Amino acid sequence: MRRRGALASRCGGALLVAAACSRAPGPGAAASASAPAPPAASFAASAASAASCGALECRLFDSPEAAFREVLALEPRVLAIGETHAQRGLEGIPSTTRRFTEELLPVLGGRASDVVVEIWVADGSCGKQEKQVAQQQRDVTVTQAPTNQNEFVTLGHAARRHGIVPHVLRPSCEEYARIVDAGAGDVATMLEMIARLTAEKVRRLLTQPRAAATTGGAPGDAGAARADAGAARMVVAYGGAMHNDAAPRPGREAWSFGPALRAETGGRYVELDLIVPEYVKDTEAWRSLPWYPHFDRASHPGKTKLYRSGPESFVLVLPSAAAVDAGAPATP
Repeated sequence: MRRRGALASRCGGALLVAAACSRAPGPGAAASASAPAPPAASFAASAASAASCGALECRLFDSPEAAFREVLALEPRVLAIGETHAQRGLEGIPSTTRRFTEELLPVLGGRASDVVVEIWVADGSCGKQEKQVAQQQRDVTVTQAPTNQNEFVTLGHAARRHGIVPHVLRPSCEEYARIVDAGAGDVATMLEMIARLTAEKVRRLLTQPRAAATTGGAPGDAGAARADAGAARMVVAYGGAMHNDAAPRPGREAWSFGPALRAETGGRYVELDLIVPEYVKDTEAWRSLPWYPHFDRASHPGKTKLYRSGPESFVLVLPSAAAVDAGAPATP
C-alpha cells in the first residue's frame, strides 16, 4: 500500500468518474532525434515577435490565447493537453480546466473536430467490480478539489457549443476486473487503462467520419456524420499531464499514449501542458520538470509564459489569478 499511496500522491489520483493524472516526476521530455518533426515553421521563428523569458526557448505573450495560437500554428493532427488537477484548499483559484474551457477552448472552434475528455462513464452493468473501483478511486482523490468532476463535464458541454464533439472513456467489465485484481497496483493499472482507452478513441476518430456536435445532452459519443466529414481537423485529448508525454519517463511508457499517436500521425502530435502558477510548489515532483528551473513566479505575473521543452512539447503557464483580478497590464 505504501507504493500505491506514493504513486497516488505524485499523480494526484483519479477523479471519481474522471480519471486523469498530473505529471509524475521525471527528466525532461525530449523526443527522439530520429522521429519526424511536425510539418510547420519552427516555434522560435513563429514566436519571434514575443518577448523572451529566459532559456528553454521561453516566450512571453500578452494573453493565453496568443500563446495558444502559436502552438496551434504547428498544425497538429493530435493536440494532447495535460493539466494538474485542482487540489483541496485552492478552490479560490480558477482551475486549469475552468480556464481552458473559458479562455482557450473557443480558439479550437473550427479547428478541432473532437475532444476526448478523461471521464469514465460507468453505467452499472459491471456490478460489484464497478462499485469496488469507484471506492478505490475515492481513496486516491481525497486531496483533489470536489469541483474537478463537474468542471470536466462542463468542458464537454462547452465543446459542443463550439462545434467540437466531446467523447468520454467507457471501460469494459474486463477493465474493471483488471483494476480490482491489481490490488496494491491498482493506481498503475488505472493509468495504463486511461492511456490505452484514450489512444484507442483518438485512433478511431482520426480515421472515421466526424460526428455531429449538438447542443445539450451529456458529454459522450455522437453518431451522425457531418456534411464536411472529409475535412481533416485536429483531435484534442484533454486530461492529466502524464498521459500526453511525447517521451515518457523510462518505466512509465505504458501510462502515456504520446509515442504511439505521434508515430501514427507522422510526427503531427503536440503535447501541451497547462499550468496554473499558484499550483506550482517547491517539491520533488515539480522540481524534476525540465521547465521548473526557469520558472519565476514573481516575474511577469500578468503575462503568459510558453516554454518549449521538446520538439513537440510545450508548457503554457497561465497568468496568475491575482494579476487577472487586478487587471494587470500586458507589459511588466
